[in-house]
Amino acid sequence: MSTELKTKSQETAADIAALLRARNSVLWIVSREEARVEKYSIEAAGAAGYISRTWDVAQGVADISGKLQSIGSPDPGATLDAIRDRAASASNKERCVWIMRDLPVWLSGPAGATQQRQLRNLARSLPGVARDNAQAIIVISPSGDVPAELAGHTTVIEWPLPDRAEIAAILDAAIDALPEEIKAQAAPNGTRDAAIDASVGLSGEEAAACFARSLVQLRKIDPSTINREKKRIIAKERVLEWLDPLPGGLDAVGGLDNLKTWSLARRLAYTPAARAYGLPAPKGVMLVGVPGCGKTMFAKAIASAFGNSPLLRFDPGALKSKYVGESEGLIRKSFKVIEAIGPCVVLFDEVEKGLQGATSGSADGGVSADALGALLSWMQDRTCEAFIVMTANNIAALPPELLRKGRIDEVWFVDLPNDIERASVMSASLRSHGRGKVEVDLAAISAATKGFTGSEIAELVPDALFTAFADGAREINTDDLLQAASTVTPLSKTANEKIEGLRNWATGRARSATSAETTQPQAKNTARVLDL
Repeated sequence: MSTELKTKSQETAADIAALLRARNSVLWIVSREEARVEKYSIEAAGAAGYISRTWDVAQGVADISGKLQSIGSPDPGATLDAIRDRAASASNKERCVWIMRDLPVWLSGPAGATQQRQLRNLARSLPGVARDNAQAIIVISPSGDVPAELAGHTTVIEWPLPDRAEIAAILDAAIDALPEEIKAQAAPNGTRDAAIDASVGLSGEEAAACFARSLVQLRKIDPSTINREKKRIIAKERVLEWLDPLPGGLDAVGGLDNLKTWSLARRLAYTPAARAYGLPAPKGVMLVGVPGCGKTMFAKAIASAFGNSPLLRFDPGALKSKYVGESEGLIRKSFKVIEAIGPCVVLFDEVEKGLQGATSGSADGGVSADALGALLSWMQDRTCEAFIVMTANNIAALPPELLRKGRIDEVWFVDLPNDIERASVMSASLRSHGRGKVEVDLAAISAATKGFTGSEIAELVPDALFTAFADGAREINTDDLLQAASTVTPLSKTANEKIEGLRNWATGRARSATSAETTQPQAKNTARVLDL
């Protein structure tokens, strides 16, 4: 095995080789990729001076070529006895690593007590046998739940998913296997890097299957096929929600120009040139502001802007369980899924509600406090390329340590839309309801909706449509929209004290997402103004 370590799997294999040299007798490797783990384990055993054999319940013991051996049997107890006998035999001069494929299922329940005791005895005796006939056992399991009786005698290793370098090798192998006449067109310009980015978080087998499916169906590599596979993985794990990004990206968000300029600059960090330069991946943002003013929409838009990255919603409140310890386990599981997905956008919507009870007295037995602690630790120590977007309407309910640099990059304040942004929202709402060509007086509507949130402005269009339909199914006009606006009591009035409190807090503590107004909205709905 090469001493030049290029991938995480090679680094893990080197660790295994070192553990074997140190006479660690039982290694428990956690992975669902049996074939991939076996390949690296055999290389690690060879580097440590061991030969390798495999065992499974169907065929018994075989060498690395698959040839069956007359050692042990498909019965796990007989095979463990054979390992014990070979270690104790003075005539045996063969150092061997035994890769046990199906052993975990034989270690559970009362029926597994015998195998547990056999393995425990081996774990105690093997480190002391002569070096010439040293024996070691590698157990491959999709679960890291080692029986309590064996926990002190095994070394648990979580096998990493393939990193970019390993995925690139899998992709190149898939392309190299193609006929020469289609090989050149299999990865158009930019597609290769996009496919590698999209594949980070898949297992090696899943990535290879995605590449093969894309090449068979489209005769080229298609990153969207890989993203669909990731969506399936998220649905299977059931700890995160997969959301659809906003078509059009940041161009579909009106206003918030300061926030958009900052975000577009950070988007460059995900390019191959930025990685080569050593540019760190951005951490994320906290969006604080008035409800209904585009905070959640921004998260959906930035996922599109970052190359249609997967958009995941994390809700710590939804992961709470009635069983002690299960909530914390689900939260940590969700973090592992996020790290496995690779480059993505993670939305923590209304985070103060999800963590309610973490900073004050709570009757949940400390679950909220544990969730906050797990979240803070993960945000500080994570190395994945997930971009976090947190939204909050009540900043006073959040602990200050959640807002500090290192966990997020910036805190932004999203206020009520200004004159230009109100016109933008109205125009976009008209387009979304099939009325993009209807001319209305945007300046008059903007003036009439001063103090409205973006969502309140957008809802004027369906109200006006009901009025116009009842009046002979005619087309809507400015008067219909102004009439609808006159019936609304905006949030800025009903919650004026809270909004003013937010503004007072944001002064000097958060960056404004919107710059000062420099122009007035056009009088007619003819400009290509966009949604907030």
